[in-house]
Amino acid sequence: MQLYNSLSHKKEDFVPNEAGKVSMYTCGPTVYHFAHIGNLRSYIMEDVLEKYLRFTGLDVKRVMNITDVGHLTSDGDTGDDKMLKGAKREHKTVMEIAKFYTDAFFADCAKLNIKTPDVVVPATTYIDEFIRVISSLMEKGYAYEAGGNIYFDTSKLGKYYVFGDLSEEDLEVGVREGVEEDGNKRNKADFVLWFTKSKFDDQELKWESPWGTGYPGWHIECSCISMKNLGEYLDLHCGGIDNAFPHHTNEIAQSEAYLGHKWCNYWFHVHHLNTTNGKMSKSKGEFLTVSLLEEKGYDPLVYRYFCLLSHYRKSLVFSWENLDNAVTSFGKLIDKIVPLTQDKTGDIDKAEYDRLYGSFNDALGNDLNTSMGITVLYDVLKSKANAATKLALIGEFDKVLGLDLIKKAEAKASASGEETAEEIPAEVRELLEQRREARKARDFGLADELRDKIAALGYEVKETRQGTVITKIQ
Repeated sequence: MQLYNSLSHKKEDFVPNEAGKVSMYTCGPTVYHFAHIGNLRSYIMEDVLEKYLRFTGLDVKRVMNITDVGHLTSDGDTGDDKMLKGAKREHKTVMEIAKFYTDAFFADCAKLNIKTPDVVVPATTYIDEFIRVISSLMEKGYAYEAGGNIYFDTSKLGKYYVFGDLSEEDLEVGVREGVEEDGNKRNKADFVLWFTKSKFDDQELKWESPWGTGYPGWHIECSCISMKNLGEYLDLHCGGIDNAFPHHTNEIAQSEAYLGHKWCNYWFHVHHLNTTNGKMSKSKGEFLTVSLLEEKGYDPLVYRYFCLLSHYRKSLVFSWENLDNAVTSFGKLIDKIVPLTQDKTGDIDKAEYDRLYGSFNDALGNDLNTSMGITVLYDVLKSKANAATKLALIGEFDKVLGLDLIKKAEAKASASGEETAEEIPAEVRELLEQRREARKARDFGLADELRDKIAALGYEVKETRQGTVITKIQ
């Protein structure tokens, strides 16, 4: 496989440290709110990467953190604690907030067919490990105490800005959202390893440390969780492109200072999901969740399909029109598979199977080109291979794509085979068409009114993963 390495800015042959095995780390969510679909684009593509590595026969161990302490609203170690902010918003404790949104995150992942990583570690369970590594960094001269906090000293590094040749002025931020710069730092790029004296007097989560009662900074969490579970040499680290600086930059700095050698070989960054107004974020009001998609009648796997149609290193623009186009495309794809589920006779044509399997492998092996993988899927459907061969290939490809293609086709075939008890009246059909146009125009209020009118005529309308279903009310 060739994979683009954000650290070297080029595609490289992916060669794990240990033959046949891959150590993979994923930056997990900060569980103070629901994940929006922009966050989930990264997890979808990381899931495809893991599944493809397994598809090629590699033994993958994937680790992910859950940030339930230490992540501030500014990556420059200032602003509010996100977990505390969430707790105040909902009048709950921080741990209640963490439990609720962790469960919500994994529920969303299940709807999107995102596999749960092999190891999931809440940051609050690794406090002793954070203190141990920070103590070592202090002993080695890479960390210092100032204003009651413990900071990493970036001036001790030969090169800090490892992901690009940007100037200090370009990257000194991390200070945003109207918060003040931390005056305790010796250098603008220094970052907090441990908070001991903080403006957060009402911080719920605090632990004893050699430097006083406090709590960890965000960046140290991922380094320690990764090194503890995956060892000193990491093959692959994943995350959204907005994590490259400062979070991943800081992870490299502190991990390699602690270890004394190179830590991670390959960095995989997924680019932003944008709206027509710019980057999607929780603070801009464009807060689109999986649950909201479902409320509007969209199958979550259509959103996964929408993501797979674009390359992970390209920004993807979300709009309702674009999602509707994906609904249409996905529906047509399932329609093409439906007849195959009705005719499973015949032996697999090995030559044709191997040819098309190889094409799919080549597509995904070329820097995880999922859009080309979808093209190969259509090549299978257009090929002269028999139904058994096509179904076998679709089943194998879907181990990576994660779209439930055969399952959905079988469900659609079953639904279409049912005889209706009576023809739907013309008046109801007209209202159904008006409702379809209203939904297409994003006028969900009108769509609901039309649904109620249809109900008054004795018919119930439901949006399912297979499409709109209408049944006579008994």
